[in-house]
Amino acid sequence: MTETSTPADGATPPRLEPRPLERPDTDPAQRAAFGRPAGVGTSFAPVTGGTARSAPAVAPPPTAAVARAFGRPDPGTDGLQRPQGADGSGPPDPAGTDPFWPGGSAEDPWRNPGAPVVAAPPPGDAEPGTPAARAAGPRLSVREVLFGDRVQPRALALLGVVALGIGALGGLVGHWTASGASALTSPGAVLASAEEAKERPPGSVPDVAGRVLPSVVSLEVAVGNEAGNGSGVLIDPEGYVLTNDHVVAPATGPGQGTIEAVFSDGSRLPATVVGADPMTDLAVVKVPVANPTVAAIGRSGELAVGDAVIAIGSPFGLAGTVTTGIVSAVDRPVRLDPEGGAGDAVIDAVQTDAAINPGNSGGPLVDGTGAVVGINTAIRSAGSAEPGAQGGSIGLGFAIPIDDARQIAQELIRTGRIAHADLGVNARSVTDGATDGAQVQNVVAGGPAAAAGIADGDVVVRVGDRAIAGADELVVAVREHAPGEQVPVELVRQGRPLTVTATLGQR
Repeated sequence: MTETSTPADGATPPRLEPRPLERPDTDPAQRAAFGRPAGVGTSFAPVTGGTARSAPAVAPPPTAAVARAFGRPDPGTDGLQRPQGADGSGPPDPAGTDPFWPGGSAEDPWRNPGAPVVAAPPPGDAEPGTPAARAAGPRLSVREVLFGDRVQPRALALLGVVALGIGALGGLVGHWTASGASALTSPGAVLASAEEAKERPPGSVPDVAGRVLPSVVSLEVAVGNEAGNGSGVLIDPEGYVLTNDHVVAPATGPGQGTIEAVFSDGSRLPATVVGADPMTDLAVVKVPVANPTVAAIGRSGELAVGDAVIAIGSPFGLAGTVTTGIVSAVDRPVRLDPEGGAGDAVIDAVQTDAAINPGNSGGPLVDGTGAVVGINTAIRSAGSAEPGAQGGSIGLGFAIPIDDARQIAQELIRTGRIAHADLGVNARSVTDGATDGAQVQNVVAGGPAAAAGIADGDVVVRVGDRAIAGADELVVAVREHAPGEQVPVELVRQGRPLTVTATLGQR
């Protein structure tokens, strides 16, 4: 709002005029479509005839069909109007009764706006009327049922048969229940506990035995009128069987005996000796068999004390015998005295408590996966460690580690013989209470020990990286090296330590 000031002379102040309207030009096409007709200046057409309002429009008369359907009734017929009296004629009833609304229209909720609202169930949802109670009929007596012709005889017979059958079945069940209960509750009865059958998962003893047994053979050796038996394991598809030297030695000596291999299926084939090594009590024989089952070869160097092992062989001629145990010790030097051996047979054995008896010799010692980790060779029984001892197993069995047996078997298959490293000394086990070792008893003249300066009385305490705790361990420590190899030898001479280098010989 714009303020104006009053002139001092009292004149009328100027009035503000409205702003002129800006009327933009319209589109000729829109003006032609939506504009007023020519000569019309207002919103409505000019009034004609001198009146401000035009006469109301009169609808055309209806057709005859519309008049019949929707027209008023004839004057002579009764209409839908309220009747004059109760009977529809005459003046209204003076009592004020209403024929359409008994009790008066004022009480009807449809005509009284002040009537309260009452909730009523929808049509059709009302509870049906309670049916009238049926009167109880007359009851039938047994006489009427049986003799009154009220029930068919066939139905009575069927009902009797069913009753007899139910009674007989109940008697039998009661008799069986009473008999079983008396047996279970009789004094002195002891019930054995039973468990559900267990599966044989992969890696279990039955699973391993089933896979390894076809590769294990029983070797029967006959020399003249004498016979013996042992075991072996197939290690090559060409039919090569690894076993102990003392098992087949009788057949290679004077008399030239025979060797027969008996397989797990009972088949028999002759076997010939390919090569033998008395120093380690190992031998290889060949059997002319086609497509044999070959045992998997494991690694004995990965064994640990406590590992589960399985021994398989033919103790006392009982082929396919399986015993289980654990690894009791590893790298246990054990001196053997195999039949036909050249003496000084020592192995670096795997000790086990699996039951090994005469006849197990040459059979495999396998781990929990079924891989061969040793060749069963000797037992300690009744103070004897002889492989052929006839004493029973006391849980001290020894097997040749498969890592050593594999190399020896490969060399026997190639050349038929094997050479071992030799230091050229004879020794015995000694100890001073603090240190154990192997004391040299004599030195072979011109041998590797003599050339290295080792003298009688020296105590060998280490060969290479292996400590020496006795004479047997000195033998296996030297055989761990190849002939011609130079190895350091630590000695104790007259209480003073001494180290020499020896070039190993061959034996």
